[in-house]
Amino acid sequence: MSVLFTITVFNGFMTCGQSANMGIRFFQGSWEEAMAKAKAEKKCIFLDAYASWCSPCKTMDGEVYTNSKIGNYFNEKFIAVKIDMEKGEGPELAKRFPSIDGYPSLLFFGSDGHLAKTILGSRPVNEFLQEAKLVAK
Repeated sequence: MSVLFTITVFNGFMTCGQSANMGIRFFQGSWEEAMAKAKAEKKCIFLDAYASWCSPCKTMDGEVYTNSKIGNYFNEKFIAVKIDMEKGEGPELAKRFPSIDGYPSLLFFGSDGHLAKTILGSRPVNEFLQEAKLVAK
């Protein structure tokens, strides 16, 4: 007896009879473009202010941002942005937001661009989700 197992590849995601678990889909674009998108979609903004050498930042990338529970909530409620604070527009944003005082700095903004909350350092999945829910209800 043989069993046929089908794997479908669609838009770069592999599925086996159900949707692939997804984490946060980070916006690809500038800070100003992210703010305009958030305003248009009436979503809050999440900024991961990180550095490439930062170990806790890598923990967030590997263990938290990839979590499907986190992804589902953030993708619905936030425009999420990751910016390296040592490259591109990062240094200028670090000056603009003095609450960026180490890495990762996790900044939550209203859709109007008003800074609502800053968290310094990595957080486990459930704690991170609870912090986000205080901003985007």
